[in-house]
Amino acid sequence: MSAFESEVRVRFGDVDAAGIAYFPRIHGYLHEVFEELWERHVGVRYAELIAGRRIGFPLVHSSVDFRSPLRFGDRAIVRVTCTKLGRSSLTLRYRFAVDSRLCVDARQTTATVRLDTLEPLPMPDEFRPRFAAIFEEPSP
Repeated sequence: MSAFESEVRVRFGDVDAAGIAYFPRIHGYLHEVFEELWERHVGVRYAELIAGRRIGFPLVHSSVDFRSPLRFGDRAIVRVTCTKLGRSSLTLRYRFAVDSRLCVDARQTTATVRLDTLEPLPMPDEFRPRFAAIFEEPSP
């Protein structure tokens, strides 16, 4: 299975007094990796999609399983796969691992919309092959 990979560094400002990443920060990491995936894997900067093309990808569903804490100083490798590529929606799975320890297993679905009206927009054909390249059959 092919996947897009990124690295997330857990910084001092991301953790609580116990040295564990705050759960809202995990959602921040997910969006940072989402933006990086667009630029490095799909080939278009996320800012260009939003500001230039006026295409948005609002989050419509999120499911996050916290398996093991991410701690200050960790460098997690995030593997991203696509589990659903709909007409105007996209579901991505993000697995954060430190060494061989799975820390976070998240799934997020975004809609594709025209930002000016928030109406659904079919996923542009130019992007579909990039998500097909990291497709993973969804697991139950």
